[in-house]
Amino acid sequence: MPKPSTTADQIRTKHPEIWQAFSNLAQACHNGGPLDEKTRRLVKLAIAVGAGTEGGTHSAVRHAAEAGVTAQEMEHVVLLSITSIGLPAAGRALTWIHDKKAAAAA
Repeated sequence: MPKPSTTADQIRTKHPEIWQAFSNLAQACHNGGPLDEKTRRLVKLAIAVGAGTEGGTHSAVRHAAEAGVTAQEMEHVVLLSITSIGLPAAGRALTWIHDKKAAAAA
């Protein structure tokens, strides 16, 4: 599992009971249907991109990469979003994806 963000780690450390409840809910949602791991990670990336959450997108990229999603597949998710969220928002999401790809390569 990828290392959580600094903010998530602070919540985990200061409020372990809330973190555990959140983790349990996340796991139940993740395993609650028929989608395979790679598809779930692509969907989570698409949701984060559509919601416009930078931290959520960074997290989704880390998890997607761990699940074997390629950079090209992640970029395709963003390209698919252009007609729904607009070119400027998709451009932001592309930079967020590249932020994490660059960090992973370092």
